[in-house]
Amino acid sequence: MPKDPRIKKVLVIGSGPIIIGQAAEFDYSGTQACRALKSEGIETVLVNSNPATIMTDPDIADHVYIEPLTAEVVERIIEKEKPDAILPNLGGQMGLNLSMELARSGFLDRSGVRLLACKPDTIDRAEDRQLFKDTMEKLNQPCIPSKVVEDLDSAMAFADVIGYPVIVRPAFTMGGTGGGICENPEKLHEIATNGLRLSPIHQILVEKCIAGWKEIEYEVMRDHKGNVITVCNMENLDPVGIHTGDSVVVAPSQTLTDHEYQMLRTAALDIITELGIEGGCNCQFALKPDSFDYAVIEVNPRSSRTVPYISKVTGVPMVDLAVRCCLGEKLADMGYGTGLHPNAPYVAVKVPVFSFEKLHGVDTQFGPEMKSTGEVLGIAPNYHDALLKGLIGAGYTFKTPGPASCCIFTVKDSDKPEFVDIAWKLKSMGYKLYGTSGTCAWLNKHMVPCNEVRNMSGESPNIVDLLQSGLVDYVFSTSAKGRDPKRDSVRLRRKAVELSIPCITAVDTANALVDCLRSDHDLKNIPLVDIATLYHKK
Repeated sequence: MPKDPRIKKVLVIGSGPIIIGQAAEFDYSGTQACRALKSEGIETVLVNSNPATIMTDPDIADHVYIEPLTAEVVERIIEKEKPDAILPNLGGQMGLNLSMELARSGFLDRSGVRLLACKPDTIDRAEDRQLFKDTMEKLNQPCIPSKVVEDLDSAMAFADVIGYPVIVRPAFTMGGTGGGICENPEKLHEIATNGLRLSPIHQILVEKCIAGWKEIEYEVMRDHKGNVITVCNMENLDPVGIHTGDSVVVAPSQTLTDHEYQMLRTAALDIITELGIEGGCNCQFALKPDSFDYAVIEVNPRSSRTVPYISKVTGVPMVDLAVRCCLGEKLADMGYGTGLHPNAPYVAVKVPVFSFEKLHGVDTQFGPEMKSTGEVLGIAPNYHDALLKGLIGAGYTFKTPGPASCCIFTVKDSDKPEFVDIAWKLKSMGYKLYGTSGTCAWLNKHMVPCNEVRNMSGESPNIVDLLQSGLVDYVFSTSAKGRDPKRDSVRLRRKAVELSIPCITAVDTANALVDCLRSDHDLKNIPLVDIATLYHKK
């Protein structure tokens, strides 16, 4: 089917400065969008405030504006260039928020400019927490018990009703900015106040914390005729409660049964159909282990940070397809039949990278608010080899323990049962184990020999002296987290960062690391993968 003849000129809004939660992955999507538009004969206008991007190269778009990303500036560009449409959802959250600001003010209607990919109503139903909840209820899709609030008193009152812990998720923010897990009223007061301040519409969602459930994502695509395909699904190594940008992510999923896979896939396709998105959409689900209970976490009506990752792994040019869908082409005419796109013959593991050594005072433990500043990819014929590649690429070291090499454990009560096996594996490798009082007692009780070490605030010799001895290869710390830099747990993790000692703060990452340490796989024996051969040009 030919593209919409009414669209001759399109404005693409870039993602702005590179920040935690919105980095180079959105430069990828914006650049690919401009190229796709130009290849379709569309005159392309780009605005972005960040000059250190590929998308602002003069060859990428016909007109390039490096200007502040504000409504006033975008209005001036629209008045000058007179585009027929705006592509709002391929430059991260910035494009969505600016487009909604222009739509709400009536400027787009007055200028005769339409939004491609998703209408203002679609963006609202996906980004506004209450409208999103109402949409999921209309579809009979399960949601986590929650309430949208716009003031602190309402947040505190609802938390008392559903009980702690709760998660705060601010509306219209990126990377979980301003959110967090609240174990008590004091923590909720702190995080809710900050979340209300950071949300552009001063709105937060307070929901029951279901930390421990699996987090699963689906990338799906829809054309204007309602035809849909599932490009790929992904599984977070870490459970719900840790931001997906900070988790190790595996594509395709490795632990779902076929029933679970099809159940969530059907839900994702129902959601993109109801929202009426033309192009790509990312759906995130929480799945309760050992059951078929699930809940919809959120839906991104824009390119997600996984688009470059999945495009390279599957060989599906997701941005190109999304743009052509916006312009009126059907998926089938582009060579993609409806249903499920075949998996690539490889497993791909995305591993986050952090810069904690440059972020002084920041607790290194993970939560709903994203902290990673980059990512690497490991691709191999199987999960284990892909994980090994990813961990090595992210800077993890795989050491052979010496005669006095040791590991330190200080973990919260809920994690202690799972760390018994992890500690035993390290002990069997020859490591000497140290733990703070509670963790040490637990491991010894479960027949894993462990030596007690005094905490940061204890008398010397304590855990600081042990860290500075040069004998510690790994630190495993999942104990109390918080913004208070005076906490022993926060100080311990910061000290490990300062001494360049790997500090693992999540159970599943610890399991993955230890399994790699114990394996006999060697990087030199794992085949190299040329991803250019994965592409099948349509």
